[in-house]
Amino acid sequence: MNNQKKLVDSVTSRDTDFAQWYTDLCLKAELMDYSDVKGFIVYRPYGYAIWEGIMQFLDKKLKDTGHQNVYMPLLIPESLFQKEKDHVEGFAPETAMVTTTGYENLTERLIIRPTSETLFCTHYQKIVNSYRDLPKLYNQWCSVVRWEKTTRPFLRGKEFLWQEGHTVHATEAEARKETLDILDIYASIGRELLAIPFVTGRKTEKEKFAGAMETYSIEALMHDGQALQSGTTHYFGQNFSIPFDIKFTNVKNQLEYAYQTSWGVSTRLIGAVIMVHGDDEGLVLPPYIAPIQIVIIPIQSQKESVKLATDQLFADLKKAGYRVSVDDTSKSPGWKFSEYEMKGVPVRIEIGPRDLERNEVTLVTRHDRNKQIVKTTDVLPMMSKLLSDMHETLYQRALDHVTQHTYEAKTYDEFKAYIKQGGYVAMSISGEEAEIQIKKDTTATARVIPFEQKLITDVCPVTHQKAVQTVWFARAY
Repeated sequence: MNNQKKLVDSVTSRDTDFAQWYTDLCLKAELMDYSDVKGFIVYRPYGYAIWEGIMQFLDKKLKDTGHQNVYMPLLIPESLFQKEKDHVEGFAPETAMVTTTGYENLTERLIIRPTSETLFCTHYQKIVNSYRDLPKLYNQWCSVVRWEKTTRPFLRGKEFLWQEGHTVHATEAEARKETLDILDIYASIGRELLAIPFVTGRKTEKEKFAGAMETYSIEALMHDGQALQSGTTHYFGQNFSIPFDIKFTNVKNQLEYAYQTSWGVSTRLIGAVIMVHGDDEGLVLPPYIAPIQIVIIPIQSQKESVKLATDQLFADLKKAGYRVSVDDTSKSPGWKFSEYEMKGVPVRIEIGPRDLERNEVTLVTRHDRNKQIVKTTDVLPMMSKLLSDMHETLYQRALDHVTQHTYEAKTYDEFKAYIKQGGYVAMSISGEEAEIQIKKDTTATARVIPFEQKLITDVCPVTHQKAVQTVWFARAY
């Protein structure tokens, strides 16, 4: 049976007001709360647990590929930040600074890190001397501060949590490989954990990271047809090693500058999960990232048979490694059902005295709200496949959404019409002039230059000059 009755009336419909729907979910699913400083949020346990799941997944991937975790200071001397010109210009508008203490003004302003390239570079300059010291594959988990004017929970804040990797290599080829290898790891977060099909590719010159030679990104398409840049990797070449004097003696005993990369994903991924999978009843969490995978709700929990069956099933599922919870509070069953729908818990198991007389329980899956009666002895054996199938269904649903909202434009009028519909629009353009005009006319921005290139038209529909590359555009968060 597929029960489609709307249980949660306090959430704005996502098709009526997507932005308000998103905010409602963040608050009512208890992912976060607003703090007393605008743009700084409180990560509540349920929201932070999602971030912990992402951290654990990625941390293992990074350690399996030889990366090590470090921690750099929070503050950067302003003079140090000034060393890489493009980097400074890119971050200057959003830097927050410490200028005074409780006793006196500082002799030099200190920047609260918006990113840590400069800190890593000064450290690498001290510890890298020979090719034998390379590569250095460092990563840190931390928060950064960027004084954004417009903020939205998880998507854009004045402070956000992330990881930032910074690596140093002896050769250009090795650094370029690292940049693309990390991009593949980021894409795997979507495939294996979040059930999100990321589109990957290179950023245009206009959209690349300040100070990078090349930037690559993973892009996700939200339910409302807007894109979300969900992670980036950057090939720096020697853009930082030269101003920061990161030199090493190579195998020929000659001094040369090192090659570098940096890369990061943030709590934006939580926002992506909400906006890709959520519905009008609340969150729909993919099973491998859900803090609670299975919730058991005993009906008439005071009855001995119900209590014994609940305790036994909880113990069996817990022992098998599932994240399982029991709600035996005095709240009504209907209230509990609505709460766990809102929280997006993948599987709900209802245990009542009548069902137990037949050795059965009721099992409800959140992603399709399908309700089925199963034997108590079948719950544990079926759970692994149930969660696997759920993950695949959510991934395929999201992939179908991307496929159905990806277009090719041969004329500028076609492009504008597709952009209004929402989604990715591929068009062959002449270069940055066209990109600037497109943003001015439609607010759409270049998301990626796909790795597989084919010209849709020989002439750019915007500038009427020779088309040189195909770029995917979308309106974006």
